[in-house]
Amino acid sequence: MEQIEAVVVRRLTWRLIPFLFLLYIVAYLDRINVGFAALQMKQQLGFTDSVYGLGAGMFFAGYFFFQVPSNLVLQRVGARRWIAFLMVVWGVISASMIFVSDARSFYSLRFLLGAAEAGFFPGVILYLKNWFPAQARARTVARFMTAAPLSGVVGGPISGALLGVHLAGSLAGWQWMFLMEGTPAVLLGGVTLAYLVDRPEEARWLCGDEREWLVETLRREREVTAGGAEDGAFAALRSGHIWMLALVYFGLNTVSYGVSLWLPTLIRSLSGVSNLMIGVLSAIPYVAAAIAMVLVGLHSDHSGERRWHTAVPAFCGALALVGAAYSSSVGPSILAISVAVLGVFSMMGPFWSMPTSLLSGTTAAAGIAFINSVGNLGGFAGPYVIGLVRTSTGQFRGGLLLVGGALAVSGAVVLMVRTGRSHARLRSPQIN
Repeated sequence: MEQIEAVVVRRLTWRLIPFLFLLYIVAYLDRINVGFAALQMKQQLGFTDSVYGLGAGMFFAGYFFFQVPSNLVLQRVGARRWIAFLMVVWGVISASMIFVSDARSFYSLRFLLGAAEAGFFPGVILYLKNWFPAQARARTVARFMTAAPLSGVVGGPISGALLGVHLAGSLAGWQWMFLMEGTPAVLLGGVTLAYLVDRPEEARWLCGDEREWLVETLRREREVTAGGAEDGAFAALRSGHIWMLALVYFGLNTVSYGVSLWLPTLIRSLSGVSNLMIGVLSAIPYVAAAIAMVLVGLHSDHSGERRWHTAVPAFCGALALVGAAYSSSVGPSILAISVAVLGVFSMMGPFWSMPTSLLSGTTAAAGIAFINSVGNLGGFAGPYVIGLVRTSTGQFRGGLLLVGGALAVSGAVVLMVRTGRSHARLRSPQIN
């Protein structure tokens, strides 16, 4: 049975992950490209650091309020149609950032962008849970989520270059960037509708025995995960472990988005290089992160251990941020931030394997969305706190220390979560 499992997981991976990977690159780039826009729009529109930090983080306010409802709709209508719809909507909103003229319009469009994107990531995590056996999920999620750091690798130089587009009597560079980076989401929404399949039972690209094995394996895992527990949209909210996981994800995102949305400005403050070079330098931390998160996810799957694979990268990232806070030149700062970003992204695969092993059915849809919505408030807190502290002190040091402390707390809290190893108790079903 190990042979058929390997074949099925390999088929699933090649069929689903590259496409979902592409969608996540587009989604992640549309939420963080405002960090590059800040290099021009802050001065052109007269935004202070605190105004920019609040606007950058406002995305996650919309994310918070619409996360759970969006994932419950996905559970009813299917991932294919709902993800396609969301992509078209957020692509239009992202492109509409060209109309930002003051703080109010900046806050409003960032809020709406967060509301539109709210269902994408938790929807994909739920989608992967409905397709991949438990023993393959950490490395699968890690492979999918390498799109987040790689969007920094790809998007940094592209965004930096687009800032240099200035046509006579036309849009500013930051406006061209929003317009050209929002369009792919609209186009890929139509492709999603044609490409994705909602359930394994409908996967005609799997052989009969492979499809039968996968359907039966996932059914058995759902039975073990449920274990007679209450199933419903609010059942997850009564679990202390789910609240702890939400707190862990809050600290993770405080650093992830606090660093990514301020990194271009931080590099400029230390070096004074061109926008294109800022884009190139900002890509360095994400190259290391993309490699590390896959390796950590693979090791977590092979060992079956999740908590320490999440906690150790958190502690390493927190220490690196202390180093970045006290660095005064671009080389040491980029090195320290690279370690911090590497730590944050390495947490992703093992972390998202914990709630998927705890929850099933509608509880899984609500629980995953709850963790992601509460956790992503860290994406609001991180950029805002760093901007607020920099407005008060003129430096990044205090803000980096604060978000580093939040990451250290995440590492400590995740060690208190008890997830069990339900997938280890499962036996592969026999194929007749």
